Amino acid sequence: MGTRMRPADGTMTLAEMKEFATFSAATQRYIRRSLDVGLHREDAMKRWSRDLIEAASIRAQSRIYLRLDHIRENVPDDSGLDAVEPFFAPLVTISAFDLGQDRLASFGAYRFLYERLIGANVRPWLPGAFCAAAALPHLHPEKRRTLLQSISEAAATAPGWSNREPCFYPEWVDKVEEKKLPNLPN
Repeated sequence: MGTRMRPADGTMTLAEMKEFATFSAATQRYIRRSLDVGLHREDAMKRWSRDLIEAASIRAQSRIYLRLDHIRENVPDDSGLDAVEPFFAPLVTISAFDLGQDRLASFGAYRFLYERLIGANVRPWLPGAFCAAAALPHLHPEKRRTLLQSISEAAATAPGWSNREPCFYPEWVDKVEEKKLPNLPN
């Protein structure tokens, strides 16, 4: 038996859709592609590869994203430092890869993607992983500055996080050919 949608779920889905709409077209495309790769939804190579460079990027992303299962299984329940290392190091590595692709231009876009790739329980760890990955030397200094300035003080110092799972998972949308209507007599 399916789960029943509550009115709050519809409101949250709409809010998530609106947030997604604020991202640039390149960011939206990268998030959809990343969800296909990370959640094994579609053949990402077939769907998203437009040229050899993008194909190489998708292959590299697929290899890096192999760590996602390990990350999902090891999200710490609390802030105990003994559980952080096996979880946090792979999270920062994947985050560094995604930020290095130059499509996630802000903490908001990063958070949107990673809440869906990993789940709601990763929220407390995202500001730290984002800041760690954004500060790594593989990024151009201006890019590091832009990324680090995109995280708000409220996001970096939040006293608590929602455990509600995301509702909206953006997917590929086929273009629809516009059909010309026949001329109708006046």
